[in-house]
Amino acid sequence: MCTIWKELEEEGIKLLEIEEGKFLGYRRSNGKVGVRNHVLILPTITCATQAAKQITELVDGTVSFIHQHGCAQVGDDYEQTFRTYVGFGENPNVYGVIVLGLGCETHQAKSVAEEIAKSGKPVVTVSIQDHGGTLTAIAEGAKEATKLVQEASTQLRELCDFSELIIGTECGGSDACSGLSANPAVGAVSDKIVEKGGTAILAETTELIGAEHLLANRASNDKVKKRVYEVIESMENRSMQMGIDIRTGNPSPGNIDGGLSSLEEKSLGAANKSGTSPLNQIIDYAEEPTEKGLVWMDTPGHDIEQLTGMVAGGAQVVLFTSGRGTPTGSPIAPVIKIATNTPMFERMGENMDLNAGNIIEGTETVEEVANRIFNEIGLVSTGKKTKAEILKQHDFGIWRIGPTF
Repeated sequence: MCTIWKELEEEGIKLLEIEEGKFLGYRRSNGKVGVRNHVLILPTITCATQAAKQITELVDGTVSFIHQHGCAQVGDDYEQTFRTYVGFGENPNVYGVIVLGLGCETHQAKSVAEEIAKSGKPVVTVSIQDHGGTLTAIAEGAKEATKLVQEASTQLRELCDFSELIIGTECGGSDACSGLSANPAVGAVSDKIVEKGGTAILAETTELIGAEHLLANRASNDKVKKRVYEVIESMENRSMQMGIDIRTGNPSPGNIDGGLSSLEEKSLGAANKSGTSPLNQIIDYAEEPTEKGLVWMDTPGHDIEQLTGMVAGGAQVVLFTSGRGTPTGSPIAPVIKIATNTPMFERMGENMDLNAGNIIEGTETVEEVANRIFNEIGLVSTGKKTKAEILKQHDFGIWRIGPTF
């Protein structure tokens, strides 16, 4: 048994114990389970983001985000952005959605709303142009959001199993400790999630270059094995088109300062987040897995863009390791920050949730830290807020694959 809420003896609050691998979540009408119960104000065009922000300021219980997407996009780029919007609205952590558009944009609010509604959740469309301007649209959006928040507040949590979780894994601001402490610990957690029947997403294709052979050897079938090399080659080709050989280049300045000399060195450490489970599927950006177990989502290394992709793909919780420290979060999914070294954890304690630096110091094993992270997933999935949530770090950015016309 693991303790989900700690006993506050001085206040006489009784212990609530839940079996390991269980949590209290929100069951949706389509059978999926959320760990949060948000009402999302989803702006489909950059022109509507400020109005969406003002609705969230008026109505408690709503969340939104600022972005620069939604207009003058065509082809695959249009489809990927559309898929990301819909994925955010469909994420089980969202109770209901206000889709807010301008009216003349490429990504029409009505089309996004119709696709989200297929998940069975309540969806309302508001158009700034159709409602006569910003102030009227804000008023209408706030009125509809108030109804949804009140409905959402009547939803009760129920006992759920980790087999119903999709856990995203990510590393950013890496250092020389990342591949030795936090990433292996997250890899062990990934294996635990898979053993429980859940799904773990590995992302950051850029930061798997040089470690692709290790993942190919774990492919569950030849189709997946072939796809491993295809996505790596595609990512490298994008770099080559800009005259850069990313494989032999150095990572970011922060990575270099942290002790990583090359992208391959970083990749070997980043791949540790995948654990040892078979690789069952490779999916496109913001695509929902159709297989359980370990899944690789083809994303860039950009922290916010890959985080957005995993959450749009259905991840209810994200594990984010960092050696340099980062405040990054999501508007709808709790992001658990795990420090790779103790000095950074102590320096940036206001942003980091857990410390894996004890592995480097020899006071904890990888398995012991993994157990702590695993239990933290239970806590967070049952309602404990992460630092990024408390600080309202609502980051959002979509990987663009084409020019804006």
